Amino acid sequence: MELIGLYLIASGLLVAAGAAKAIRPDDTARALAALWPGSRAPSHALFRLSIRAGAGAEIVIGVVALALPGPVTAAAVALSYALFACVVAYARARGGPLTACGCFGRLDTPATRLHVAIDLLLAGSAAVVAGTARSGSLASLLAHQPWAGMPLLFVSAAGLWLTVLALSALATLEGARRLVRSPATGRPAQS
Repeated sequence: MELIGLYLIASGLLVAAGAAKAIRPDDTARALAALWPGSRAPSHALFRLSIRAGAGAEIVIGVVALALPGPVTAAAVALSYALFACVVAYARARGGPLTACGCFGRLDTPATRLHVAIDLLLAGSAAVVAGTARSGSLASLLAHQPWAGMPLLFVSAAGLWLTVLALSALATLEGARRLVRSPATGRPAQS
């Protein structure tokens, strides 16, 4: 499983983002309500409940995928990220470059092209793992890695942190940059 590091990042990110949305569902509910087609969006309470249910599913998929990497769990991770990529791409198409995706339970996370690319990368890596992995546990996987898998876990944790930064802090900086007007044209800067 050559892409197991990316798979571990994807699974860990499901847990982290799911927990953030479960704790703070309101901003994500508002972000999704803004994307609702037509003028008759469901109530905020229904969106909030849906966000919490989806966040719970994200956490469960992520935890099970971390504990039991294999074809079924990897396919669930791949499907999750393919869905996220579609939602973020739709948010960008509907609301322009500053639309929030609400991925970390906050509206200040803009939906960026980088976000779509990361989602597609994580979906693809999980799909490859789904097609090549044998069912087992994380412990058995780590037992076959150098130094009992500690380097793999360390690099995956660092990759997870960098991915969170790319999807949150870097996205926020990109959104702020777009607000700055270009001195030459007087129009917002383009990415």
